[in-house]
Amino acid sequence: MPQANNDQMLHLLCDTVVSMVRRDGPDLSARQLAVFLTCYLRDGAHTVRGLASELKVSKPAITRALDRLGELDLARRKVDPLDRRSVLVQRTLKGSSFLREMRAVMAEASGTRPARAERASASVERITTRRAG
Repeated sequence: MPQANNDQMLHLLCDTVVSMVRRDGPDLSARQLAVFLTCYLRDGAHTVRGLASELKVSKPAITRALDRLGELDLARRKVDPLDRRSVLVQRTLKGSSFLREMRAVMAEASGTRPARAERASASVERITTRRAG
C-alpha cells in the first residue's frame, strides 16, 4: 500500500506541475518553487542565510532564486532593521495570489472539492496578506 500512496503523490505532483506550466503565469524552476513555498508555507522570518541552510544550497543559489521571485513580484527582500547585515524575505500580495492558484490547481488534480479548497486558500490568504504588509 505505501507504494500505491507514493505513486498517487507522484501523479498529483505531475498533474499539478503540468497544469501550472500550461497556464498563463510565472514558470518557476524547482529551486525557485522550493524557495517560494518555504517562504509562504513555513512560519517565521526568512533570510537568505536561513533559506540556504534549510534547503542545503549555497547563498548565491538562494539569491538567484530570489532575484527571479522578485522580478515576478512573488517575494521581495528587505534589510533587517534589527541586523542590517541580514536580508529578510517578505511575502507579497501577488505571491499570495500565486499560492492560492497553486492550491486550486492541486485541489483540482487531486479531486478535492473546490469549496473546501477555497476555504483553506482564503484562510491562508488572510494570514499571508497580514504578513505581506
